[in-house]
Amino acid sequence: MTDIPREISAQRLETDIQMLGKWVNSDEILSLIAALEALRQDPQNESLLLQVKQTYSELGLIQGAVLTYATYLKALLSDDAFGGMQAELLDADTGPDL
Repeated sequence: MTDIPREISAQRLETDIQMLGKWVNSDEILSLIAALEALRQDPQNESLLLQVKQTYSELGLIQGAVLTYATYLKALLSDDAFGGMQAELLDADTGPDL
């Protein structure tokens, strides 16, 4: 598992949850809202953050609408822009030393 990069704001998660409920309001995102609510209750729990990321990745086409209104979620997801592969790439010896 990776370390949580910074302190996660429960208040900003609550704002995202409210915005999603107001503007996206679809049964398709109920699992994401539940995951966000769990993370809001325990913002330093790495497994809950990973659950949010996994739940978001399973949403399909509604991901765009979610990111439109859940701006803090967008920031949380961008911390892992390479899907965890960045560290592997940096650690790999892929070529000759120059």
